Amino acid sequence: MNKTIILMRHGQPQGIASARISALDMQGWIQAYEQASITSHPAPSSSVQLAASAARVVSSNAPRALASVRALGLTPALVEPLFGEAQLPYGRWRWPRLSPFTWALILRMLWVCGYSGQAESAAAARLRAALAARRLQALACDGPVLLLGHGWMNRLIGKQLAATGWQRQHSNGSRYWSATLYRQVEA
Repeated sequence: MNKTIILMRHGQPQGIASARISALDMQGWIQAYEQASITSHPAPSSSVQLAASAARVVSSNAPRALASVRALGLTPALVEPLFGEAQLPYGRWRWPRLSPFTWALILRMLWVCGYSGQAESAAAARLRAALAARRLQALACDGPVLLLGHGWMNRLIGKQLAATGWQRQHSNGSRYWSATLYRQVEA
């Protein structure tokens, strides 16, 4: 039997500020991002078709993930913080002032190197991803599973799936609405 897990990233968040801010101001920006829904643009037809192939839909509890499930015309069978995004730290510096997207990149690189500040550490996020992967693997026994999640956590979950023998069959990048499909073929 083929077991299938689809890791899909949420749609584009709505109303996210892009004005230059400090690393300290990233705390507020991160909080706003965590509470954001998604824009009213429809989900791409390829995402809708792929999502429709799932027997079970699982979602992060973030508003942007739940809104993405609704945009696909689906209802999640399971909603858990376990599938939430790997937390992004913020800095304590007031200068320089950069775009929040530049800060997100810098802070994520620092996070990978061990800086977590007040956020979940990279090691803790990897442990959570391992738990999430095991949960998805168990759910996949009953048919294809779609996880509506987040870019970084989906990557971490994908690494855990690959480490346990799941094969990446398809990926269309890491943008909003992108998806990666994993299969485990059993005799």
